[in-house]
Amino acid sequence: MAEKKKVSPVAVPVRSRRKAAKPVRFISEKLFPYFPDLKKKLVVGDIQQTSEDFLDKVVVSSIFTAIALTIVTFVFFNMLFINMMFLIPLFFLYLLLSFGYFMMYPSVRVLKRRRDIDYELVFAGRHLLIALKSGMPLFDALVGVSRGYGAVSEEFNKIVEKVTLGVPMSQAMREVIQTSPSPDFNRVILQIANSLSSGADVAEALEVILNQIFREQIIALKAYGQKLNPLVMFYMIFGIIFPSLGMAFAIILFSLLGAGRFGMSGSLLVLAFILIAVVQFLFLSMVESSRPRYAI
Repeated sequence: MAEKKKVSPVAVPVRSRRKAAKPVRFISEKLFPYFPDLKKKLVVGDIQQTSEDFLDKVVVSSIFTAIALTIVTFVFFNMLFINMMFLIPLFFLYLLLSFGYFMMYPSVRVLKRRRDIDYELVFAGRHLLIALKSGMPLFDALVGVSRGYGAVSEEFNKIVEKVTLGVPMSQAMREVIQTSPSPDFNRVILQIANSLSSGADVAEALEVILNQIFREQIIALKAYGQKLNPLVMFYMIFGIIFPSLGMAFAIILFSLLGAGRFGMSGSLLVLAFILIAVVQFLFLSMVESSRPRYAI
């Protein structure tokens, strides 16, 4: 009896299997040319995903988020007796807003990594400077700061790992710069790399750049303190005084107009409460996001 020929699943092209497993890949491939810097943001933000996989997840998340928001809007429209035909354009609006929101994630990750690196950069740099001035070799000094200083130690550890694998130290430093989101860290490493290439004193060059970064951080903290005063004033007016007094005057006005023919229903009060909560959240987020994070 002739033996049946077995068809190996490996014969199926990888690209075909991916498309079969991910039906949204077609949409992602159409959107990919509009985000040429997405791949770099994923690398700098330390997001362990390919650009295609990330877009797949963004598309799926945007669709489900738009459906959920449309359902919530349907409930409010049903309570307020609003025409349900408005849900159709609102669904596409929710879809676009959700897609834009999820696409901001790589930029947020890059900003978070930058703040984490800058937080203890000066302390780690001073540790490195003291080690160099005490006569310790540069590689041993880098090993010393590759732990104990949070995110900046992770960046120094990348240099140590590359040098351990045989990459020249100057080249390893320049490679790490390509994936680091912190301009201050890049300035420190680039100054060390240039000093190595030119044969200059690394400790002296490092001390100059660290003093400059320290002064810039002090200036940033003072600028934040000056900017905080008007932010607090606007928050008191639009987040506390105006909503509380506005609601009180609105209730009194509606009760006096038309001898009770106008009034504020429970649904309007809930919407007003949500609006006030959103305004306060935006103000607090603005204050928190603009605050410099340095360990000085």
